[in-house]
Amino acid sequence: MIERLLYKNALTNIIAILENQDNSFVQHLNKVATTYKNAYSGLSPAAWWLSLVMLINRSGTMVVPFMTLYLTQNRHYSIAKAGFVMSIFGAGAICGALIGGRLTDKIGFYSIQICALTGGGIMFIVLGQMESYTSICACTFLLSLVNESFRPANASAISHYSQGQNRTRSYSLNRLAINLGWAAGGTIGGFVAAHNYHLLFWIDGVTNLAAAVLLRIVLSPTRNDATPSMREALPRADKYLAYKDKAYMAFIGFTILYAYCFFQLFTTQPVYYREQLHITEVEIGIIMAINGALIAVIEMVAIYKLEGKKNPLHFATIGVSLLAVSFIMLNIFPGAFWLAISAMLIITVGEILSMPFMNTFWSGRATKTHTGQYAALYTIAWSSAQVLGPGTGSQIAQHYGYHVLWWVIAALCIVTAIGYKWVERKKRT
Repeated sequence: MIERLLYKNALTNIIAILENQDNSFVQHLNKVATTYKNAYSGLSPAAWWLSLVMLINRSGTMVVPFMTLYLTQNRHYSIAKAGFVMSIFGAGAICGALIGGRLTDKIGFYSIQICALTGGGIMFIVLGQMESYTSICACTFLLSLVNESFRPANASAISHYSQGQNRTRSYSLNRLAINLGWAAGGTIGGFVAAHNYHLLFWIDGVTNLAAAVLLRIVLSPTRNDATPSMREALPRADKYLAYKDKAYMAFIGFTILYAYCFFQLFTTQPVYYREQLHITEVEIGIIMAINGALIAVIEMVAIYKLEGKKNPLHFATIGVSLLAVSFIMLNIFPGAFWLAISAMLIITVGEILSMPFMNTFWSGRATKTHTGQYAALYTIAWSSAQVLGPGTGSQIAQHYGYHVLWWVIAALCIVTAIGYKWVERKKRT
């Protein structure tokens, strides 16, 4: 009898413990779900529409990732000629950012986005029809100039449609759309390129045009009260306000350094993984996928928890420092696949802390009538690094070795972190 009683009490206690654990688990799940809901709530409908436009636009991004392969495999040009075409694309992107930023402040971000998406869509299709090398170079420059003028206008639009307390999350939502679009476009583009390179140009062009149509339907001034009309986009009082903002120009310089380091992740680092660490292409794909997956899952929640807590450049400084740590790890720790995984985890946390808050910094520093100018300079910083990073990084690796390259990149990250900290302390005069 006593044994039965003890057994019954023990069983009752075990059931009670399990029930409490179940309740705690359910409560934990509810808490997580509430956090995610809060992270995505409070954003303006226009911010969501802009992100959907960006998702459609980037889902068709197939030409640029496969342009080098198209020129070498389909057109049978040398790698040097293909590289020159990509350099022309970078030069056009810089010019497009300058022109797009200037016109955004003059006639408004809505009109520039419509023109850039429509013109870019047409130019993608035209480029696919070009036969001679000269015509390909000329069309590539015009395509990049028109298409990349979209970036400062889009960045200005996000700033306009968001408020101070949720601006960083609005930019993060847009980044999420870009990442998802790039992932989809790159994956589909690989299958399309295997069958017909010319179809890439048509898909890229049509998705640009589709994004323009959606933007016209949901965010035109006549259909959305939050969108200013062209007549409301007043000319700037000072054409060079951003260029006179010394702290901001310093920020742009340090951003070029950061972007230069960041672009090594997708250019020289995969080659290092393959040649030096002997990681397979499949494993490299897994490593890259981890970056996109983690950003998609945790960035919005992280920004929701951190937004407004400190100066945006405080978080950007931490993020850049983590990027430096990841490159140092490659030089001082042994290993292959798991070393690369660990480095990518640190890189991803650093990216989440840096990029959204860098957007918050420039948009918060810009005046209402000079947003396009500030956005253009920020876009140019990334375009410049995209032109310089892959070429010079590969040259350092080829002549001095990857270990020297990683020390150089880590040092540039540390300089950038110090620079961001200096800019953080500078107030507008």
